[in-house]
Amino acid sequence: MTNKKVILDLDTGIDDAMALAYAVAAPGLDLIGVASSYGNLVAEGAAENSLKILELVGHTDIPVYVGETHPSTSDHFDRLPVSAHIHGENGIGDVELPTPKRKPEKQGAVDFMIESAHKYGKDLIIIPTGALTNVAAAIKKDPAIVDLIGNVTLMGGALTVQGNVSPFAEANISQDAEAANEVFTSPLHDTMVGLDVTLRTLLTKKETQQWRDLGTNAGAKFADIVDYYIDIYAELYPHLDGCSLHDPLAVGVAEDPSFVRTLDIDMIVNTDKEKYGRTIGDNTRLDDPNPSVSAAIEVDADRYLETFMNYLTNLFKNNQ
Repeated sequence: MTNKKVILDLDTGIDDAMALAYAVAAPGLDLIGVASSYGNLVAEGAAENSLKILELVGHTDIPVYVGETHPSTSDHFDRLPVSAHIHGENGIGDVELPTPKRKPEKQGAVDFMIESAHKYGKDLIIIPTGALTNVAAAIKKDPAIVDLIGNVTLMGGALTVQGNVSPFAEANISQDAEAANEVFTSPLHDTMVGLDVTLRTLLTKKETQQWRDLGTNAGAKFADIVDYYIDIYAELYPHLDGCSLHDPLAVGVAEDPSFVRTLDIDMIVNTDKEKYGRTIGDNTRLDDPNPSVSAAIEVDADRYLETFMNYLTNLFKNNQ
């Protein structure tokens, strides 16, 4: 059985870095490239962070592509101060990593997605953990890919719980609700791994200490990066007792869909000012026999955390 071909689409902050490590380590995934997006920081900074993380874990063979630099309805992107607070000024907990030896590819992320869709077809999974601007731009440029790509497994949205940037909206979707709506309402099949499940997957300093105890540079640096995130969570969300594994869970579901239970439902994304970014069922398609979205509503958090720790610990153990 061949591994699933995956493209990560990251705005590489701290949980994106963990998602990247998970994808590299997952035996059932073949990471063919990393696209960068804006959000936690600017797209060029996200690309640089991805290159740094790939170098840290010894996978400099994986190409990185710069994606769209701003929302589809704007001509610029301004990083929010809260993003710098949550992820650090440099996006990775203010932990210093060497300047990467490689540069991003000259080809853009959108063209790479289109090329990969035609090359791999249903074997391709795209995993966006930021705004859906890159995927929407690829669909607009080549509408045929909606019938080619196997799945888009995204971290974003909130169906059964409140949002985290407003009572309605989750942060990634709210970066570009128009793009998200284009993706959700297209024939392309999406698996939405949203706050409904990611808030139930928690990592604590007990786990990051296991990485420190490995005595490797990769283990120590990742522990430093994630401990920063855990400290911010203690400040902002003291009731959680750890940090949520938002982006890594989407990668886990792409490899093993049985980590979550899903509700198959056609969805829309609200783009009006009052409820901007809300992900909700589409009343006009309630009787659709083949809904285009599977929204995760329950997660086997214990089994997922065990898998997460096995993958990342083994990866860090083997990278001095």
